[in-house]
Amino acid sequence: MNDKLLTVQEIAEYLGVQVSTIYQWTHQEFIPHVKLGKLVRFKIDTVDKWIKKKSVKGRMKRSIDVFCV
Repeated sequence: MNDKLLTVQEIAEYLGVQVSTIYQWTHQEFIPHVKLGKLVRFKIDTVDKWIKKKSVKGRMKRSIDVFCV
């Protein structure tokens, strides 16, 4: 288990998004985070679990919807 707290910059790099996106997500309470006074930090294990919950399973085969006009 990794208890290291990541900074906004570090988690933005980890997720491949802009720092401003991370600040928006924390303001909207979209992404799990820890507030330490004015500082915002992220537990990597918690973020990884959050990502796993957000994952969408793909279908086994592709199907084509046919519409009649």
